[in-house]
Amino acid sequence: MQTYFQKNRILVMHLSFWCLYLSFFFYQITFMRRNEEPDYLKSATDALFQVLFTAAISYFNYFILLPRLLNHKRLGQYLLEFIVPFILIITIHIFLKRYIYSEASTRQLNYLNSTRFAVTHSITVIFITVFVGMLKFVEDWFELEAKKKEIENEKLTAELRFLKAQINPHFLFNTLNNLYYLATVNSPKTPEVIDKLSQMMRYMLYDSNHVKVPVTKEIEYMKNYIDLEKLRLDNKVPIDFKISGNVENKKIVPLIFITFLENAFKHGVSNTSKNAFVNISINISDNNCEYIVENNKLPPKTEDDLAKSGIGLLNVKRRLELSYPEKYELNVTETDTRYLVNLSLTL
Repeated sequence: MQTYFQKNRILVMHLSFWCLYLSFFFYQITFMRRNEEPDYLKSATDALFQVLFTAAISYFNYFILLPRLLNHKRLGQYLLEFIVPFILIITIHIFLKRYIYSEASTRQLNYLNSTRFAVTHSITVIFITVFVGMLKFVEDWFELEAKKKEIENEKLTAELRFLKAQINPHFLFNTLNNLYYLATVNSPKTPEVIDKLSQMMRYMLYDSNHVKVPVTKEIEYMKNYIDLEKLRLDNKVPIDFKISGNVENKKIVPLIFITFLENAFKHGVSNTSKNAFVNISINISDNNCEYIVENNKLPPKTEDDLAKSGIGLLNVKRRLELSYPEKYELNVTETDTRYLVNLSLTL
């Protein structure tokens, strides 16, 4: 029902106005004056014709004259085109009112035949016509806002796709390097690496195209990535991955965690480092998710490594802003010996 009103809000607005006007006018003409009992049948007929004739003038202006005025900006032509039909419809309506109340009291007939009534009635119809005409501008504003929102959504969607697309080549580059290393040493683990790479590629190419994915799939993807790193490092580096809380039936934006995990291995893990470690934890409580990555710190090999790391961090921050506006908190702590990333999300 709510979706129907959103799609047809202009129609609902117009119908609501005319229902209110019909009710108000009927109440006004049936209000007992000087102890005269109203004729409800005549009053209902009068109210119905009042709405029909007023609506005819209003929508002639709404659908035909106002669009011409807005397109051509010719006020004089607009007034000429409006006056003639207006006088014709008002004249017919006044004569119809006099016919409906032809058997009314002398006082009512004198009022219906007076210039005062014609002027008052004309002003009332003009006022309503102007009001309905204003709804045209409200409608145009709604359409403009809808188009702006649609364009904005398209831009944000395109930006998200671009940011996500930047992740894939980066991941492939790292994993192919790992695979190349294992192949050069004729490692028996090579088939296992290829299998895990295949699973991860399937996730990236298909599942990650959805707006959100089950948290369990994201965790599985991360485990495969960690397993690949363990194979590359010959399990010489302590890696701890903890999951707590209920992860079932929870969904998350895909590939939102991987950048921090990649950075941990890229900038904190080395076979030559005695103090290398990576600790990862995901804790989910209700709809709140806390993701922590901690690793030791290695000096960057080149300034280019620092630049690439910065690009990845900017990428994930932008994705968080687009996907979880005002629903996340990211804290990155850096000391002389370690990095600590703490990301809190409202799923």
